[in-house]
Amino acid sequence: MNHLKTLAIAMTVAAGAAGAASAQDDSAFVEFKVLKPELAMAAATAAMEHCRAGGYQVGVTVVDRFGVPQAFVRDRFAGAHVWETATRKAWTAVSFRSGTTELDAATKPGTLAEGIRHISQALPLGGGLMIEEGGGSLVGGIGVSGAPGPDIDDECAQAGIDAIADEIAF
Repeated sequence: MNHLKTLAIAMTVAAGAAGAASAQDDSAFVEFKVLKPELAMAAATAAMEHCRAGGYQVGVTVVDRFGVPQAFVRDRFAGAHVWETATRKAWTAVSFRSGTTELDAATKPGTLAEGIRHISQALPLGGGLMIEEGGGSLVGGIGVSGAPGPDIDDECAQAGIDAIADEIAF
């Protein structure tokens, strides 16, 4: 069953890449969208505040579509590790075009995609989500670290995306 999930993820990534390549014209340039820094900071802050309301001290990183950090916030008592883990989760989500919870399941030891876990920057651990604009284009990623479980990190990351959803709808 794990092999089927891995194959499904690989086919989805390949189909997305093929669709993007065939949609390009003969221009020498590629056009893309990224979040404005103010919007990246709004998403990060909203995610942190959502976690804080639940009693959790976290760090949140928002990266652009290429995995480069745009915004980082850390609550006052969040651990020193949250910078690295939140950033790696956000990077992993945009790099593999997958939420890190799903990537965790697809890359468990013994699966075909297990090797992803050995890429130095990759962190397939819940709390990293893609940020997509209304048309489905990837515009960034968000990573949360510090809550007592990756499911709560995911919830806080989604709250950050929800906070800017109206701004990126189209």
